[in-house]
Amino acid sequence: MPDTLPAMTDGGGLRAVGGAGPVMMIGGAEDKFRDRVILSTFADLAGGSDGHVIVISTASSLGEAANEAYRELFQGLGIAEVTGIRPEERAEADDPAAAKLLAEATGVFLTGGNQSRLTQVVGGTKLGDALSNAHDRGVVLAGTSAGASALAAHMVAFGRPGPTPKHRMVTLAAGLGIVQGVVIDQHFEQRGRIGRLLAIVAGSPSLLGVGLDEDTCAIVHADQTIQVIGRGAVTIVDGSHVKTDAYRGKGYRPLMVSGAVLHSLPAGYWFDLRARKLLAADDALAAEREASE
Repeated sequence: MPDTLPAMTDGGGLRAVGGAGPVMMIGGAEDKFRDRVILSTFADLAGGSDGHVIVISTASSLGEAANEAYRELFQGLGIAEVTGIRPEERAEADDPAAAKLLAEATGVFLTGGNQSRLTQVVGGTKLGDALSNAHDRGVVLAGTSAGASALAAHMVAFGRPGPTPKHRMVTLAAGLGIVQGVVIDQHFEQRGRIGRLLAIVAGSPSLLGVGLDEDTCAIVHADQTIQVIGRGAVTIVDGSHVKTDAYRGKGYRPLMVSGAVLHSLPAGYWFDLRARKLLAADDALAAEREASE
């Protein structure tokens, strides 16, 4: 990495910086049975055998089964204590006991499911504030699929797939506000969502569009750089200099989008969110990826 950036830790590819905790945005369907690269990274960042992870499964339709599944996973990865919570009403998310749990956590994991359910229950509550406070004091936060989308200040509430950007193909809503200036889309390559990410950036060029493939994670560090790990790629769409007729669009018609800058970043690559530019690849991770091919 460039000399102007903070130093790396001992060979693991993670930044040695203080301040806000890392945020792991996972595209869903993360490997739970083989190498478990993403989940192992989360477990390490959460303190390993000294860690206490809180799993929040509000987004999931599986109920307590989702909490139990991740409890077994994280305990199998060496986490000392794993607690699952599932507020289903705003009153439950406003319970001070839930916020107190997060005050004692070393890591927080948001499951997949329905991101609108998650943000409508948790956003603006004591639990939502506790998430922000945990992030500010250095706790690692992670979300997979819907949980990843909800971590941003703006999120996809619902939309249609397809390669062509179209008017009204996607609707945004407020997220939990942990990561600013981006909008996250997940299961990206697998569900053909490039069109709606282009449509988002055309309509809101101040936002960076971030598409996460399955079993792929973008880790946002305290210095606002993204590190990519996992099996797929992270797609970033920068509309800083975009030209578009999105404001003239009617119905469900194709949009003109010109000048958007697209980055497709596999594991081992870094991106600066503030400067909106690619950084040098992490040589250790790049070599590891080549060796596995």
